[in-house]
Amino acid sequence: MSSRLAIDGETPVRETMLPYGHQWLDGSDLKAVAEVLRSDWLTTGPKVQEFEQAFAEFVDAKEAVAVSSGTAALHAAMFAAELEPGDEVIVPPMTFAATANCIVFQGGIPVFTDVDPSTLLLDPNQVEAKITPRTKAIIAVDYTGQPCDYDALRAIADQHNLLLVADACHALGGSYKGRRVGSLADVNTFSFHPVKHMTTGEGGMICTSDMTRAKKMRTFRNHGITTDHHQRARKGSWFYEMTALGYNYRLTDVQCALGLSQLCKVPGWVARRQKLAQLYNQALAKLPTVEPLMLRQDVSHAYHLYVVKLDPARLRVGRGEVFSALRAENIGVNVHYIPVHLHPFYRERFGTGPGLCPVAEVAYERLLSLPIFPGMTNKDTSDVITAFSKVMDAYQA
Repeated sequence: MSSRLAIDGETPVRETMLPYGHQWLDGSDLKAVAEVLRSDWLTTGPKVQEFEQAFAEFVDAKEAVAVSSGTAALHAAMFAAELEPGDEVIVPPMTFAATANCIVFQGGIPVFTDVDPSTLLLDPNQVEAKITPRTKAIIAVDYTGQPCDYDALRAIADQHNLLLVADACHALGGSYKGRRVGSLADVNTFSFHPVKHMTTGEGGMICTSDMTRAKKMRTFRNHGITTDHHQRARKGSWFYEMTALGYNYRLTDVQCALGLSQLCKVPGWVARRQKLAQLYNQALAKLPTVEPLMLRQDVSHAYHLYVVKLDPARLRVGRGEVFSALRAENIGVNVHYIPVHLHPFYRERFGTGPGLCPVAEVAYERLLSLPIFPGMTNKDTSDVITAFSKVMDAYQA
């Protein structure tokens, strides 16, 4: 039980902490992993290609490249974009640091571009003004699981001959105008961290319809070497060549087996997330102190996160006090995200700071993420709503 006192010293709504996200594993997952552990190949084996093919089919992409994390997926995407030192990439600040870090890994410069105030997605109206002769790519982040306005971003990318990259790590199972997330940009990246829609422990995937880029990224994930051990074993050959400076970003067969088992469950899990979001929407509509992010009409939202904005004008306390009060109720709220351009590294390296992206900065001060994951029961959901309503009522101005 939390050691902090709940509102007015009352007993917390829950006895144990409910996390904001959590994996879901069952017997079929354990069986799939055990079978690979008893096989001849633990890594660079046949399960990798099998997982890639199944994932590509799931998102309607021609190629999928499995890697060791969502960060590795983003890094491989920037490698495939052929960034050179000093090249610029448009990126929103409302994301995890890895989305911008991957640009810096390749010697590029992240150009932080503000978001739409209603959705906190990259604002196409802001992108055009940030493009220079050094711009090489645009990274769109499907924040919380809601796909960006890809038609608008595609038009801008095509007009300026830019690579369009989707950081879709929040949005597996979602869609935009009937098209599946994973097929909306030139390069599309995913994460399989345990709090995401499916997990391989750690892991990631890059999807593209460009076979040349896919081949380049497969080389990149394997130290820049053109063949892996399994390929050489099939040919009875020992010879290999390193053609680029790559990394060990491989995903093991053990993890790919888990991914294959999890992938078939994603549609049901996304449907459950959407149901939980509906329950939250209905409950929060009764609270004047808070509002959810706007849901676009042309998308199917995958709800990796359920983010709300507090109304500071209607509250007697700040977001920090609300956060602490909910944690004292054993509701594992979180904040997503501190705008990346406000982190010390970016301030020191690139001279960024407050005022660069005012919409994201103002929104950040109001944000809270409520627990949402498919393993949540109706009782869990009720506990969140009860605790949140309790705290909002106590602190309403």
